[in-house]
Amino acid sequence: MKKIITSLCALIAVSAVAQNNGGIDAAMMEQIRSGYKGTAAEVAVKNALTTVPISTLAINGDNLAMCDTHFSHRVKTKGITDQKSSGRCWLFTGLNVLRAKMIVKHDLNGFEFSQNYLSFYDLLEKSNLFLQGIIDTRNLPLDDRKVEWLLKNPIGDGGQFTGVSNLIMKYGAVPSSAMPETYQSNNTRDMRMILSLKLREYALTLREAKKQELTTLKTSMLTEVYGILVKCLGVPPQEFVWTRYNSKGEKVSTQSYTPQSFYKEFVGEDLEKNYVMIMNDPTREYGKVYEIDYDRHIYDGENWLYINLPIERIKEIAIASIKDNTAMYFSCDVGKFFDRKKGVLDVANLDYDSLFDTKFGMNKQQRVQTFASGSSHAMTLIAVDIDNEGKTTKWMVENSWGASSGYKGNLIMTDEWFDEYMFRLVAEREYVPADVLKMLEQKPIMLPAWDPMFAPEE
Repeated sequence: MKKIITSLCALIAVSAVAQNNGGIDAAMMEQIRSGYKGTAAEVAVKNALTTVPISTLAINGDNLAMCDTHFSHRVKTKGITDQKSSGRCWLFTGLNVLRAKMIVKHDLNGFEFSQNYLSFYDLLEKSNLFLQGIIDTRNLPLDDRKVEWLLKNPIGDGGQFTGVSNLIMKYGAVPSSAMPETYQSNNTRDMRMILSLKLREYALTLREAKKQELTTLKTSMLTEVYGILVKCLGVPPQEFVWTRYNSKGEKVSTQSYTPQSFYKEFVGEDLEKNYVMIMNDPTREYGKVYEIDYDRHIYDGENWLYINLPIERIKEIAIASIKDNTAMYFSCDVGKFFDRKKGVLDVANLDYDSLFDTKFGMNKQQRVQTFASGSSHAMTLIAVDIDNEGKTTKWMVENSWGASSGYKGNLIMTDEWFDEYMFRLVAEREYVPADVLKMLEQKPIMLPAWDPMFAPEE
């Protein structure tokens, strides 16, 4: 009888909650408060949380040991780069992929491309992309979603692999000595703010200008942007002298190059035709090709276009590339379950469920749909560990946060973490199966620029 009365009371309480006007009324508040019992365990957690970071208290004590750092297959690389306080991970990653190939191909002791050189043209091209976008939409109202998106995102230093391919194929590349980093290239926040402010001002001018004035006005605006970039980043070289040394430190040659001739001689591949972009997006149908509007760096360049594949097909491609000593552009949601001290990404690193006595139960698809997860950072995929039974156990990426971060400048991720938080991979065509390449014959499905999966990688 006691059980029946208790159940009836609960039913009445729920009914009362259901009948309110959507706010928290007194009956609901009483029910909510009753959920916290003030047990000894709850008080202990409350006391700890008032003085200690959640990320510290959530550490899983059963997972403190460093994971095994042996990898059955690893790409040969030399050196670790550092993007400092900038959002250029996409650029560092793309150039690190090319750098690894160049070092092996030309027997170099080490090498680094100038990220600053391509950053300069990236920001100039993005300025033109924005201004031309404003011209193209000038007849739409200011509150149109595309116009609103443009004004909210005039420029940034984040991006993705098509930025690497389009910029290099148009402007070439230079060694770091030809255009070294500056304070502003390493610390981009203030420069981005100045450029964004100026571009938004230009947008209003272009929307009000006469049609015949638009090209002249845009050219004048880009000239002023160029001047700002020169003051912040320096003048991009049109010609430079570079001395090449082999892996023994012996001088091989000293020659004069242009950015285009340097890239042609030391890399030489067509980045726009040789690479395939792949995605694991569980919110959309696999086996389809998708394109993202305005997700590019150059107005007359390529939008991000990718084949959506199940995670196991992506692993198949990644393993084939690594086994052939070829690194890949890779991106993921790097902040999730990340042990920065060890440089390990593992879903067992943190135990939020036990700390808060609740279950965090969303899967990958649900996290993407609710904006809880998405690709945030690009790195260079360089290693995989496969056990004696042929099972993949862990992966390693070369990061661009300096040699002292993570595990010797790298990050190690468990295979389970890879499944849950890996999103993008760019591989050379020779490692992509024929049935996947055939998917590129499809007409791409166009997605809007504000799609939740496509924030720039930084």
